[in-house]
Amino acid sequence: MNGLPEKSVDVIFADPPYNLQLAGELTRPDNSKVDAVNNDWDKFDSFRAYDEFTWKWLQAARRVLKDNGTLWVIGSYHNIYRVGTLLQNLDYWMLNDVIWRKSNPMPNFRGRRFTNAHETMIWAAKSKDSKYTFNYESMKALNDDVQMRSDWLLPICNGGERLKNKDGDKAHPTQKPEPLLHRVILASTRPGDVILDPFFGTGTTGAVAKRLGRHYIGIEQDPDYVELAESRLSKVKQLDDIDLVAIEQKREQPRIPFGTLIERGLLEPGTTLYSPKKKFSAKVRADGTLIADKFQGSIHKVGAMVQGAAACNGWSFWHLDAEGNEVSIDLLRQQVRAEMAN
Repeated sequence: MNGLPEKSVDVIFADPPYNLQLAGELTRPDNSKVDAVNNDWDKFDSFRAYDEFTWKWLQAARRVLKDNGTLWVIGSYHNIYRVGTLLQNLDYWMLNDVIWRKSNPMPNFRGRRFTNAHETMIWAAKSKDSKYTFNYESMKALNDDVQMRSDWLLPICNGGERLKNKDGDKAHPTQKPEPLLHRVILASTRPGDVILDPFFGTGTTGAVAKRLGRHYIGIEQDPDYVELAESRLSKVKQLDDIDLVAIEQKREQPRIPFGTLIERGLLEPGTTLYSPKKKFSAKVRADGTLIADKFQGSIHKVGAMVQGAAACNGWSFWHLDAEGNEVSIDLLRQQVRAEMAN
């Protein structure tokens, strides 16, 4: 990371060693061996050594991250609290801790603790003033039009997605599932953004980034993992149609005042607008305000007043009567936006 230009990446996703502190082999009740993480890259002499390692890579990450960039780091109870403390000591600004709840976790074979059924991701901005990317509407759409929560139920990597080595064994003990990275990348990046993964492993971040039209940089020290990642990435196809991954968020769309619809002749003064099922009605005035009985004001203000509500989104509340069908005035706003884009 120290060789990368300063402020050159938009998002960092880091899956560092967890420092699991495993003592000896894990066995099932039938005495068969559990394929656990016992690689040298996950072994540290002490908590102090792990903290020094973590401080160095988080500091390097901060240097290459753009001012409006964000960092994701995933871990377990063994390390995530230590990582979180160091993040705050380095002046990162915490945005969320996201719980990846595993739908198919590995059982606790010894039966002396709860099954470890989740991992924690910390999502942090470079500072509290960062104008970071969060694709709220995309996350809501991905969740059946319900606001996305910070607990994600997703399976661990298995089946055909799990890479194997030449002996037919798991190529990497902690390979992350692509659906997890799909959600991370779709939530916090735009097409063309640069995503850095400083613990690239077998290339899950790169595979998903490439598929979604993002650029990626992967750093990995193990030559076997590098070989697997390169082979994997060579088979990933990027979508040709950029519109399928370039999803504009509502907050990024140009503001269209209601009066613009009148100026453009899409609505005439005197047109009657209705609430759903025609419970309330109001007439359009030449200056873009509405009048309904004793109420007068913007589409939002009058919508709230007729309902006796504190607030109202007039764009979704008011409709036209088009030959007996309710047509939202928001469709007219979208028409103006489309014309402005051409």
